[in-house]
Amino acid sequence: MVVRGPGAWRDSLDDIRALSRKPLLLGRSAATAPLRQRCIADLAGHGVQAIPAELVFDCCGEDLDRLVCNQTTLEPFDAVVAIGGGKVMDGGKWLAHRLGLPCVTVPTSAATCAGWTALANLYSPQGAFRRDVALRRCPELLVFDHDLVRTAPPRTLASGIADAMAKWYEASVSSASSGDGLVQQALQVARTLRDQLLLDGEAAMADPHGEAWVRVAEGCALTAGLVGGLGGARCRTVAAHAIHNGLTQLPASAGHLHGEKVGFGILAQLRLEEMLAGHPLAGQARRQLLKFFRALQLPVDLAELGLAQTSLQDLQQVCDYACQEGSDLHLLPFPVQPTDLMAALVSTTAEVLWA
Repeated sequence: MVVRGPGAWRDSLDDIRALSRKPLLLGRSAATAPLRQRCIADLAGHGVQAIPAELVFDCCGEDLDRLVCNQTTLEPFDAVVAIGGGKVMDGGKWLAHRLGLPCVTVPTSAATCAGWTALANLYSPQGAFRRDVALRRCPELLVFDHDLVRTAPPRTLASGIADAMAKWYEASVSSASSGDGLVQQALQVARTLRDQLLLDGEAAMADPHGEAWVRVAEGCALTAGLVGGLGGARCRTVAAHAIHNGLTQLPASAGHLHGEKVGFGILAQLRLEEMLAGHPLAGQARRQLLKFFRALQLPVDLAELGLAQTSLQDLQQVCDYACQEGSDLHLLPFPVQPTDLMAALVSTTAEVLWA
C-alpha cells in the first residue's frame, strides 16, 4: 500500500495502527531526529507505542544484528517503521524480513526507490558495499509525504534523478531481447520515467513547490521501484550499479550519495557500450546525459567524486570488485574485463575535462 501527497504521514496513522501497536521506529541521521520524535508523538496519539532505535552504520549487518538481539532479549516489537534515507529503509526492510514482521517505510528524501523495493543492500561498517539481499515482499506500507520530502537538501533529489535514470540505461541493455511480457512492460515504464526526468528535472530542482517537483520526486521514489517490481532482477541493476559498488570500496568516495555514484556509473557504462560493442547511440546518449547531469550539479568525473588523487592501484580495486564473478556488470550482453572497465573510467573522466 502507498500513501502519497502532502500530509501523507498524518493520513497513514490509522493504517500503521492496523499493522502494529508497538513498532520499532528506526532512523539514523541527526538531521531527522526531531522529525522522528514528532512521529513517535503522533503515533502515541493514535494508541501506538513506538520504540526508538538508531543505526550506527549504513545498513550494516553487524549493526542490525544488535537490533535482532534486542527483539529477543530486551523490548520486543511487532513491526518496523523506518524513517530516513535509502540505507535506513533498507535496514528497516532487512530487519523486518529477518524477524518476519510488517514493515513501514517513510522516505525523508527522493534520493532512492528503497522505500518501495523488496531488496536491501548491506554495507560494511566503513560503508563499502557487500551484497544485496532479496526480500520476501515489499513493505506493507510506504508513506511518501511531500511535506517531509521537501525538507531534504536539493542534492538528494538530483541524486535520486540519476539513480532513477539508471533504470532505463541498465534494463534496456540487459533485457531488451526478453520475450517476457512483464519485462517488456517494465522497460516501457523505465523509458517513460527517463523521458519524464529529462523533461522536468531542471524545473523540479528550481521549484520544490511546483508540479514538476511532484512528478520528479514521485518518479524517483515510487515509479523507479515499480520497474524492478515488474521486471525482476534484470531490470534493477547492471553495470552502473556495479560501478557504484566498486566505488564504495574506496573510503574517499564515502561523502557522495548513492545516486551520484550511480550517475557516474551510467556514463561509464555507456562508454563501455561504445568501446566494446560499438553501439552508435551510446555516445550520443552519454553526451546528452553529461549536459543534463551538469545542469543538476551532479558529479560527472572521478575528481568530482572526490577521487582526484586516487592511485591507479585503488582504481584497479574498484574495477576488480565491479567485475568479480557474479557481479551484475556481467548482465551486459558482452564480456567486460577489469582492464576494459579501467579504460572506461579513465576515458570517461578525460573526455569530461574537455567536453
